[in-house]
Order: sequence, then structure tokens, then C-alpha cells
Amino acid sequence: MENYRSRIADDMLKRKLEGKGAVLIEGPKWCGKTTTAEQVAASILYMDDPEKKEQNITMSELSPKRLLKGETPRLIDEWQLAPKLWDAIRFEVDHRRELGQFVLTGSAVPADTKEITHSGTGRFTWLTMRPMSLYESGDSTGEVSLKDLFDGIKEIDGENHIGIDRLAFLVCRGGWPQAVDMRDEIALDQAMDYYDAVVRSDINRADNVQKNSERVKRLMRSYARNQGGQVANTVIAADIAANDEAPMSEETIASYLSALRKIFVVEDMPAWNPNLRSKTAIRSSDTRYYIDPSIAAAALGIGPNDLVNDLKTFGFLFETLCVRDLRVFADALSGEVYHYRDKDGQECDAVVHLRNGAYGLIEIKLGGSKLVEEGAESLKTMQAKIDTDKMKAPSFLMVLTGTGDYAYCRKDGVYVVPIGCLKN
Repeated sequence: MENYRSRIADDMLKRKLEGKGAVLIEGPKWCGKTTTAEQVAASILYMDDPEKKEQNITMSELSPKRLLKGETPRLIDEWQLAPKLWDAIRFEVDHRRELGQFVLTGSAVPADTKEITHSGTGRFTWLTMRPMSLYESGDSTGEVSLKDLFDGIKEIDGENHIGIDRLAFLVCRGGWPQAVDMRDEIALDQAMDYYDAVVRSDINRADNVQKNSERVKRLMRSYARNQGGQVANTVIAADIAANDEAPMSEETIASYLSALRKIFVVEDMPAWNPNLRSKTAIRSSDTRYYIDPSIAAAALGIGPNDLVNDLKTFGFLFETLCVRDLRVFADALSGEVYHYRDKDGQECDAVVHLRNGAYGLIEIKLGGSKLVEEGAESLKTMQAKIDTDKMKAPSFLMVLTGTGDYAYCRKDGVYVVPIGCLKN
């Protein structure tokens, strides 16, 4: 396809097709799932084609096997509109006895799963896509590789070309593929359009329950204010009550957040639980994050200039951008991203933990030598707490920054890496 920007998920998708009969690509709308799947598809069924949608759904009830006919890999786009296809695809995979048969894409978890009778174990594999990382959108030079750091490289070098104003723009633009090549003013509109779509309609499709759009706005605004925090629904309820005229019950907040998770708008970060030298109570609450920082900016109604004039808010949303990119990179390395916090106040913004047990500790700082120094000292304190008789020592310590001209390794071994230099 012309003008297709390569995605980190491209190679992951090809590999997964070699190992399973069907691959399910999940993620938010507009993040590029269908376009990525189209690169490998030999035939395509667009379930939500307006001219054929009702016919497709009816056929999925009467004869789902007919919809699965076509050259393979066959792409079934927005499969969740017809949940019965799941079992039909599982059956086909079993009886064809061939790999790489189907690619399914979906921007929501099916609202009604009672039609699905089998988990798909052994037949399906999953691939999560998110909005583009700065490396994928061409905004990071990619001179520093996360994989290299895990492989033990000691010397790094990279030059950051993203200034504070550009960084504020990238936070508000987000990683929406459609926005990447647009004029800046038009690119900023895309995140607001995405937010409006969530508020007006998408959130209702998650569970087929009509919601009050003004309440959705209040919740998303409060969620944006609590980015990067381990806050309970009670805290969000109190925040809404303090900042808006009409309060929301905890039950309503829980149901709305569940719907936002189902359409991949929010993606909270689980806590990391390492082996420590001393008994310390580890906080196990998830950290709140939008899947892309631009959603938070849209929910708050702010733009790049607002962020530059409010560095505290800028820092929170920059952290969300870094978490987005780290998640994209970690997926490619068969890893996950966690946070750490204990009762003594020791924190670590991000822990990239691979399946082989290797892990890296990362502090996220917008910039400035004082904040970098604080981050480095916190990482070394965290490292000292880990019982290396019971688990591996960290592969690296990194302060991930927004500003700063260069990527380098400090004398104490802590890496300082601008996000504008990082890749998987």
C-alpha cells in the first residue's frame, strides 16, 4: 500500500501468523490495526461496510462458514460485530489444519460474549496495537535501542531533535497514524475528533448501554487529571464532585471506566512485585493511563501552549506518552511494562520486564539537570532494595527525558535518554 508507514507490529504479526491458525489484533480505533492487517491479507471481509453490514451480521447467524471463504490469510475486520464468527473460525482452523489462516481486527471487546463457547486456546494468538510511538511516526531518531540495553551494551550515543515546543505538540497530536503527515493545526484536530467520537457514541457500543455524554466528559476530564496516579474510583468521584456541579456515583464511574477499557481508551498499568532485601509492603493498585496522551489533552481541552505554560500538567501527560512508547517497544521484546511503589514512598515510574526475567528500571522526567539527578538517585536507591540472590539484577537504569540534547551514560552507569532518541 502506498504511503504505508512501517509499524513495529508488522514483524510481530508475520511471526504470529507462522505459529497459529488465527491472529486477533486488538486496540483503539484509528491506531492502524486494519491498515497493518491489510499488508498481509490475501482477502478481506469488512464487517462494518455500510452497504453490507446487516447482510454480514445476518449471514454470521445463518452460515458463518460462508463469510470465511477466501484466500488466506483472510482478514475479518471489526469481527466483534458478529461474535459467532469466533467459534466458526476456531472450527475452521481445527479442520483445515493449516497455520496463518485468519487475521481478526477489533476496536472493542464484544458487548455480548455469550455467543462465544470456546476460549480459542491453541488456535488464536493475540496482538495488541496502540497509537504510533515517536519512533514509528518518524519523530524519534531511534539511535538508542531498548533491545541493545537489555543485551548489555554499555556505550550509547544519540542526538535529540525535539525541543520543548515540539514535544508539547507531539503530546497533544498523539500517535494517530492519520494525523502524522497532516499540517500541525489539522493534526491537532484529530485527537479532539477521537475524543468527541468516544463521548458521543463509541463508549455506548462497548456494552450497548446508552450513557450520559456530559457525565462521560466529566469522568474523562477527571481521569486526565489523575494520569500517572494510583487512584481509586472513590478518589475520581471526589475529584468530580469538587470540580463539577453534578457528582457521580462510584458504580457509575466503575461502569463507565469498564466501557472505556473495552474500547481500549484507557489502559491501566499493573504493579511490579520484585524480591526485596527487606520486607516492605508494595502498593498493588494499578496506575491510571490513557492509551495515548492526546486523549487526556482533549479531555482537558488544552493544547501545546497550555502545556508549555503549565509544566506540572505537561509532566503528567509526557509520562503518558513515554508509557505508550515503552509499551509498544516492550511488546516487540516479549515484555510488559509495570510500575513500582512501596509504603516507604519508593517509586519507579516504569519497569520493563521481559519473559526471560530480564528487566530495566526507568524514571520519567520532563527534563532539567536537577530532575535528571533526582531520577538517577531514585533508581539507584531502588536497585539497592532488590535481592539479587533471588532474582536478576536490573539490566539497566534509565532516566527517560523529554528535553536534553543527547543520550549518554553517566559515570554511575545510569543512562539518560531523551524519548526523541529511543526505539525498541
